[in-house]
Order: sequence, then C-alpha cells, then structure tokens
Amino acid sequence: MKEYNITVIQTNNPKILKFEANHFLVKGNYEFKNIDDTQESPLAQQLFYLPFIKTVYVSGNFVALERFDIVEWEDVKDEVAQQLVEYLNAGQVVVNEETSSKKEAITVYAEVTPNPAVMKFVANKKIVPTIYEFKNIDEAKDSKLAKELFHFPFVKEVFFDQNYVSVSKYDMAEWEDVTLELREFIRNFLADGKEVVSEQAMEVTKNASNTASLDTDYDDTSLQIIDILEEYVKPAVASDGGNILFQSYEEDSKTVNVILQGACSGCPSSTFTLKNGIETMLKNMMGDKVNEVVAING
Repeated sequence: MKEYNITVIQTNNPKILKFEANHFLVKGNYEFKNIDDTQESPLAQQLFYLPFIKTVYVSGNFVALERFDIVEWEDVKDEVAQQLVEYLNAGQVVVNEETSSKKEAITVYAEVTPNPAVMKFVANKKIVPTIYEFKNIDEAKDSKLAKELFHFPFVKEVFFDQNYVSVSKYDMAEWEDVTLELREFIRNFLADGKEVVSEQAMEVTKNASNTASLDTDYDDTSLQIIDILEEYVKPAVASDGGNILFQSYEEDSKTVNVILQGACSGCPSSTFTLKNGIETMLKNMMGDKVNEVVAING
C-alpha cells in the first residue's frame, strides 16, 4: 500500500495554498466551488467541512485550496496537511474518475526553441510533477512516454517539465517532416490517460532531491547564485524548453559551474546566453564575486 506524505507549497495568490503529494492523486483536473459540487469527490466534500475553505482544486499530484479571509494559512496549514495525509493513507477515494475509455480532451501544440535541434510540445495540462531528462532509451525505463518516443529513429533525447515535452532530434530528419507525427503521438498518449513517468521514478526523484538538499552545505555566495538562477534565469530557459542547474562555485577563480538541460543543452546559442545573459546578470547583481559562468556539459 502506498504511503503518502504532503509538502505545503506557497503560490502567487496568498489565499491559495498548494498541498503536493508524493504520488499522483488523479488523472484529470477538477475544481469544486462548494459542497454541492462534490458528488464525485469525497475528499473535496470533507474539505468543505472546514469553514474557511472557499474552493478546492485537485490535479495530478496536488490539492490546492483557496481560503476565506476568516483565517490565515499560517494558522491552519499544518492541520490541513495532516488531515490530507490521514485521508490518503486510509486509502479513501480522492475523485471518482470515470473508468470508461473515453479520451480526455487534450491539446498539444508545437513550439520552436532557440535550439534548431529541439522542438517543444506543450500540453494543456500538467503531465509531470518535476523535471526529467532522458539521454537514451536505457535511461527511459521508468517513463513509458519517453521509451516510446525513442522508438522514433530520429529522436535523440527527451526532456519533461511540468506541461511540456522537449524532443531533441538527429540531423537525419527535418522538423517540417516529423513535427505533426510527434505532436499527434504525444497528444494521443496523454488523451489515453497513460502514465508519463512511473510513480517509482517520481519517488526516486523526490528522495534524491531531499537527500541533495540535506547533504549539500552551500556557502553564502552559492546560495545567492542559486536564488538568482531560480528567480530570474529558470523561468526564461523553461520558456525555451530547457533548464539550468547550479553545480558549483569556485571561490578562487570566481567561476560558477552550471548544467544545461533540455533545449539548452548543446544549443548553438547557449554560449551567447551564458556569456551575455546569465554571466552579465550575475556580475551585475553580485559584483566582483563572479568572474565567469561555465556550462560543464557544453
């Protein structure tokens, strides 16, 4: 039997708090405005017995709750998180989803990236809870979608993040010849409700992330760099179908080492972006603490 735990996450709206589980809860996306709407969701029905709950959202691996002004989240969030943990670990139903084979209404559109070898396929729903990168089919054993994409002979690498798939191709194919085929394949896969990444892979990723955060003792300069990358750089590279990870800071040479993923990895313009974008930003914001930014994977 699965054991659930909940992570509380702030959102841009102070009235809405996100309670993220370590397993997927539902396949679809649901919004409940009041208790009369909750016939299909015993969990939402129970949550509305809390007098401060205004709206319940259930999607993927999280429950998001909007509160009335009668309370502050700081005063009740732990109580709500504990209630969710107890409910889920009791094996109770989150949402009674239809078991019919009717396909979910999924749209996927293709979006070019700065990397001519990479195309981004964006879905109208969240498909994974975090970032996954697969360099080859052997690495894709825990992702049915990635594994099937590697069966296309022109697919070189696959990258998932939130609501999109970035596909890197070999030069043997041109995007105008294969984009439509890939887009339809990904759309049909998602519409069939298939699992993009296995729960085992999600658990391994979460544990690795928690272990890394516990084991890594960053100095103050590294923490500053990480904050800048998270706030200013990651959203920009994500919109281009990629990701950037902080690797290390060398105090002697004042060098920042990063890892590029997805469309950013191997991109012809990545050197320009590093030098004229990220490096310039870090120098401006951190003064003489940063001399150079280097991508250790290209």
